[in-house]
Amino acid sequence: MTNEEKIERIKQLRLIDDMFFEVFGHCREAVEELIRVILQDDRIVVKDSLVQSSLRNLYGRSVRLDTLCIFSDGTRCNVEIQRDPSEDHARRARYNAAMITVKDSEPGESFEEVKNVIVIYVSEKDVFKENKTIYHVKKTLAETGRVFNDGLEEIFVNAAVNDGSIIAELMAGFMDPMFNNPKFPRISAEVNRLKNTEGGIGTMCEFSRLLLEEGEAKGLAKGLEKGMAKGMAKGQLQTIAGLIEQGILSEKEAAKFLGITIPEFKQRLKELEKEAALV
Repeated sequence: MTNEEKIERIKQLRLIDDMFFEVFGHCREAVEELIRVILQDDRIVVKDSLVQSSLRNLYGRSVRLDTLCIFSDGTRCNVEIQRDPSEDHARRARYNAAMITVKDSEPGESFEEVKNVIVIYVSEKDVFKENKTIYHVKKTLAETGRVFNDGLEEIFVNAAVNDGSIIAELMAGFMDPMFNNPKFPRISAEVNRLKNTEGGIGTMCEFSRLLLEEGEAKGLAKGLEKGMAKGMAKGQLQTIAGLIEQGILSEKEAAKFLGITIPEFKQRLKELEKEAALV
């Protein structure tokens, strides 16, 4: 694309779009304003904002968080953007919260020291289909109805239902490429900076380039799986070996893309080397 085409595409992005929100999330002040509105608490102070923080799970799958914020009191708050209507939203939110809790826990730490976690799950559609803009998930003791507080707070917000609240107005802005609302000055200023200033557009273009390179590497790795199934041994071996040598792909990532274990992947490479040697 030409620079003009890139700029035009950037201007069409919205906060509900994961790519744009990832760059937006670097602005601590704007994210702080967003969280204050959704939690309805102007006293919240965001001390740090970590964008697309990758949490590794030794026992299974890992997770990338859109924007993980740390409040001044130590509370962890994950703002998750999700547009996929087929996703199991409740379980995804639960999994992310569990990963944050485990990552921040230290050996020997008492459970009283485990940090509170808030998950703000922003979706394009009304995932619960109860015609509400916002849903607060609360655990209760079934026998008495008393609220049970284990330090986890889950909030689901959507842009599909307009209940006339300030939160619904904010969510409407998430769908608008030209977000500009004086009620949300910090958010409006950051959206304007990313879309209409040289520095902001440069940041978006650079991020788009890196994202494209990442996508191409992943796409090529996925293509390897199809190629191997068709017996394209020599060419696929050379390609995957080149990706690993260049540091674009690790053996672990290659195995994950192929849906096999690392030992199985290494064995497949050995088999491919033997086949290639016979050509």
